[in-house]
Amino acid sequence: MVKNIQNLAAPEEREKSKKIGPLRQLAPYLMPYRLLMGLAVLALVTTASLSLILPLAVRRVIDGFSAEEASHMDKYFGAAIGIAGLLAIGTGLRYYFVTRLGERVVADIRVAVYDKMIGMSPQFFERVMTGEVLSRITTDTTLILSVIGSSVSIALRNVLIFLGGMILMLLTSLKLTSLVLLLVPAVVVPILVLGRRVRSLSRENQDRIAESSGNASETLLSVQTVQAFTHEAPSRLRFFDLTEQAFETARKRISTRALMTVIVIFLVFTGVLGVLWMGARDVRADVMSPGALAQFVIYAIMVAGSVAALSEIWGELQRAAGATERLVELLTAEDTVNDPDVSAEMVSPVKGELRFENVNFRYPSRPNMPALEDLSLTVNAGETIALVGPSGAGKSTVFQMVLRFFDPISGAVMFDGVDIKTIQRDVFRKEMAYVPQDPVVFAATAMENIRFGRPSATDTEVYEAAKAAAAHEFLMKLPDGYESFVGERGVMLSGGQKQRIAIARAILRDAPVLLLDEATSALDAESEQAVQKAVDELSKDRTTLIVAHRLATVKKADRIIVLDEGKVVAQGTHDELVDQDGLYARLAKLQFTQ
Repeated sequence: MVKNIQNLAAPEEREKSKKIGPLRQLAPYLMPYRLLMGLAVLALVTTASLSLILPLAVRRVIDGFSAEEASHMDKYFGAAIGIAGLLAIGTGLRYYFVTRLGERVVADIRVAVYDKMIGMSPQFFERVMTGEVLSRITTDTTLILSVIGSSVSIALRNVLIFLGGMILMLLTSLKLTSLVLLLVPAVVVPILVLGRRVRSLSRENQDRIAESSGNASETLLSVQTVQAFTHEAPSRLRFFDLTEQAFETARKRISTRALMTVIVIFLVFTGVLGVLWMGARDVRADVMSPGALAQFVIYAIMVAGSVAALSEIWGELQRAAGATERLVELLTAEDTVNDPDVSAEMVSPVKGELRFENVNFRYPSRPNMPALEDLSLTVNAGETIALVGPSGAGKSTVFQMVLRFFDPISGAVMFDGVDIKTIQRDVFRKEMAYVPQDPVVFAATAMENIRFGRPSATDTEVYEAAKAAAAHEFLMKLPDGYESFVGERGVMLSGGQKQRIAIARAILRDAPVLLLDEATSALDAESEQAVQKAVDELSKDRTTLIVAHRLATVKKADRIIVLDEGKVVAQGTHDELVDQDGLYARLAKLQFTQ
């Protein structure tokens, strides 16, 4: 069943399945490996069959002690050793095939979840923490691995041994088998009742772990802010509380499984001992041979062991069913921003004209606060437009709309006269270069970070882009130059250096539309002047949208759009807007007077 984003964000409200049915949803990932599955099943059936044959050999050996010809006994011993050897080889093959299958399937699931998540819109991640997604990709897939790579094969093997053992017990002694069957309801009932409780606690435990992982991810990624505000103690306490909640749930789950195991094993082995006592009396009465009793006891122990193992595995299967549900929720999550089934054709060559037609938008997390209100705006191809206004006026939201990170509630965003909702997102985004307000630098080399804008670019093109962004000089001073590792999120670089790498990345992309969101806010005056010169040069033959608080950086724009509370309140050149004595004039007076 498809889950919506709200269900993903509120795990405590999700329906708790009481069965292992969700494991069926792994079928599409298993089907491509039918040959591997077939080999695993063949090895499994072979080892189970050999296990069931072994007691027959034991019976012959025991009864052979009283036989006149010792050569028969020697043959039975030899046969038993041969069966043991085949059993060892079969078990090794079963382990190899099953474990390999588990690793392959889990790798495919991890890739599928990542492929799905990397394409989800930012609106999805307003509801779901990144740490929870990572927990599902790691912790939940590990549970599935344990099931496919171990538990399922062990369960099937024990089912075969249980069924085969019961049949051979019936053939050995109908009377003793009938007594054993009386024990079955007493064993099955606690498995079903306590198993449901284990299932519920397993799901809750995984949710708590995901919450804990999300909290750790958030604070560790912002460790400098945490330490700067001496928030280590509250952060430790919060993580401790979440971890303790996860532990408490795990403790309850472990206690329930332990109780189930105690009850099942006690009932099984008590029954077996009772049956053995009655069988011993039959041997004394010459009703059955010692070898037949030994054979029956071995089968009874095998059946009892298989039941005990199945009670253990049942809990594992239920945990994996919960993990599968959680992963399927991600794989089937509905996004509010989707590509059309058939992409509309874009104008070729791309001109770069952008037009907003009566766009209204509110962020899902702030449904009562309009971010854009009836916004109509045309940006002509090749024009440089600056968006200015107070914080929260909707400047960055305009970029969110242009890149289609969100869809407007009403109205349309047109790119070269075509509604971007009708174009595949990756098609029109290739025609855009974006420098975000918070520059993103990946845990890679400086060269790889800049080339992120155009992976096919040559080293020379990367150098030229870095020079244009005033980044070449500081990059050459790094220990390994452009091949220097810049750390996770660029922790080894200053804010201004990260910003220049982000600008170089956009320059290298060489797209018809350039989006600069506070692109020079972290630069010193000298670097800003150099970057501004590069941006001016870059803007000459492409459509450029600039968001800036520092008005000195937008004075040369062809047109300045003044936004306030999501509306266009004024537009014109710098001089025209100053003469109007409106919001822009007040902002300019404050900045330029200072």
